[in-house]
Amino acid sequence: MNVLFNLPARENALFRAEIDAAIADVLDSGYYLLGNHVKGFEQEFASYCRVDHCISVGNGTDALEIALRAVGVQAGDEVISVANAGGYTTIACNIIGAVPVYVDVNADDLLLDIDQVVAAVSERTRCVVATHLYGQVVDVSGLRALLDQAGYADVKILEDCAQAHGATLDGQPVGSLADIATFSFYPTKNLGALGDGGAIVTNAESLAQTCLQLRQYGWKSKYESTLPFGRNSRMDELQAAILRVKLKHLPDLNAKRVAVTEFLDAACRGVVEVVTQPRAGSVGHLFVVRHAQRDKIRAELARHGIATDIHYPLLDMDHDAMLEQPRRVMNMSCSIKATAEIFSLPCYAGIRSDELDHIQQVFDLYISKIV
Repeated sequence: MNVLFNLPARENALFRAEIDAAIADVLDSGYYLLGNHVKGFEQEFASYCRVDHCISVGNGTDALEIALRAVGVQAGDEVISVANAGGYTTIACNIIGAVPVYVDVNADDLLLDIDQVVAAVSERTRCVVATHLYGQVVDVSGLRALLDQAGYADVKILEDCAQAHGATLDGQPVGSLADIATFSFYPTKNLGALGDGGAIVTNAESLAQTCLQLRQYGWKSKYESTLPFGRNSRMDELQAAILRVKLKHLPDLNAKRVAVTEFLDAACRGVVEVVTQPRAGSVGHLFVVRHAQRDKIRAELARHGIATDIHYPLLDMDHDAMLEQPRRVMNMSCSIKATAEIFSLPCYAGIRSDELDHIQQVFDLYISKIV
């Protein structure tokens, strides 16, 4: 049996009739950009996140860059971030000309170690990016308290929620925990479009207005640019219409992902170390494990038709494209060790029970015997 790492088509097939109707509605409407579906999605997603404003954009990386600019990050400013989340915050910083400052992660869940953030703050620090990695949630309220206690109340916090749609911290949804937050709707996300898409959410009217201008040429009104660094980053009506359909089903989709993580946790326990253990508020975006013999285990899984991946194989500062860019690196011992050991197993709402059983059997009969 072959088990693919992800297969968004299975998930979308569950709602095919609804998606077809939404696409037909867009075609019939004659409005393809910034129409009723974009406005409707922005209102519905803001309500879902329990915030006042949602600004849809073309993709998650644009969302990060625009949000950083909105909170005042400029060339030469510093942005504190982890280095194990794929490089997207670093890319946004590079576009702005800001300097990423890398801090380490917790040894268990590989999320931002909030206790190391204050020591990384300098007079140039403008923002901390809290990346909710793998569907888990950073303790943003704890981070805010630490910054405030240290006298850094002016340092903003941005939540990167690209892997955590619907996740919560003490019952409060991600996106509502900090000054501003960003989302990606790449097709494999918990809430995935049929193409690219992103969003910025906030409770601050001033930040929302800045983001609205930056997503469309810096326009204050049509053909009148009053903000520099604007661009064309509009979500189209088709993606918005599809996301409106899928948003209604997101709680059920997340519940399925969580059930998959619980199954895999039991299947892998004692053989590999599970990073994404089932935790309250998590939404199972990825199922990540670690082992010193990662390559050997992945090869054996592949021999039995089970696809795996690594999220992520390089820390941000180790990418060739980043080597000549300005950055500041704190102690990264946990991040470095984890990057050599982590890998991800298939975890998505459309995975079948027989595929999960196959993974369990391979761990029981083969993986447990070779490590």
